[in-house]
Amino acid sequence: MTAVILAGDVGGTKTHLGLFRVEHGAPALLHEHLYHTSGFKSLEDVCADFVGADKDPIASACFGVPGPVIGGEARPTNLPWILREGSLSHALNGSRIRLINDLGAAAYGVMHLADSEIHVLQHGTFQLHQGDIAIIAAGTGLGESALVFENDHYYAVASEGGHVNFAPRDDEQIELYRYLHARFGHVSAERVLSGPGLFNIYGFLREHRRTPEPQWLTERLKQEDASAVVSEVALEHRDDVCAHALEMFVDIYGSETGNLALKVLALGGVYLSGGIAPKILPALTDGRFMRAFLDKGRLEQTLAKIEVRVALNQATGLIGAAWCAAAAL
Repeated sequence: MTAVILAGDVGGTKTHLGLFRVEHGAPALLHEHLYHTSGFKSLEDVCADFVGADKDPIASACFGVPGPVIGGEARPTNLPWILREGSLSHALNGSRIRLINDLGAAAYGVMHLADSEIHVLQHGTFQLHQGDIAIIAAGTGLGESALVFENDHYYAVASEGGHVNFAPRDDEQIELYRYLHARFGHVSAERVLSGPGLFNIYGFLREHRRTPEPQWLTERLKQEDASAVVSEVALEHRDDVCAHALEMFVDIYGSETGNLALKVLALGGVYLSGGIAPKILPALTDGRFMRAFLDKGRLEQTLAKIEVRVALNQATGLIGAAWCAAAAL
């Protein structure tokens, strides 16, 4: 038996849709498209554009969305859409629809990545994929999730861990917290661990150090994605403030990943997913990330035995959503 399914990874910046054919329970990609989310008023509109005149009926669909899914409805924090399973089913001619948290989709997705789509930051001595797994993803926002291991199967647990309080680790990070608290009130981990978060760190350092911004950098920040510019300039060692901003970002990322690994007791492994990690891989592999990850006092030796991996495939969330849609058949 074969069937056609639709999968989506919905983000505040981009929405990735894919059509898959399922044979023997496994989804195989037919075609895909990456949309700018801001160009559409609803997910239904994106689906209509993607499916178009496709003749094959869609048996089921699953979408990973950036926020909690409650009663078949999601109201993402970084997206002006209201997502409802009933409305999407109607738009897709009665197809079975499932909305899941985007990090839940990524969690399922990492289980189906090839070795070439993984970069190992720390080789573990605990058996990989034989215990609970933690997934963290910095992108437009910060997502956190877990895979719970039970009876030789994994079950994704969604969370809104990106909105927990930012926990500064040293005097400079305390000053960063004060700077952000004055601007935003509540300072979540997402305020520093996301694309906008990196630029928040940069803004703090530029003000804190009172170092004039070079004109060439000012022009680039005005014309391009500011966070991408900061990370690119940092990796090229063209500006000290950008370089230090990325160092702080990586340090905080490592610390929060270690926090999540302890909360989940992720003996089965830890994955960094999301759009940022693959782009800053050189900064993640210089030792700073892992030092912060391991800096947990008496639990350091436990964390040192956990495998830590970066998911390099930008379609990890789409892959996970496709497996969820296939499971619904």
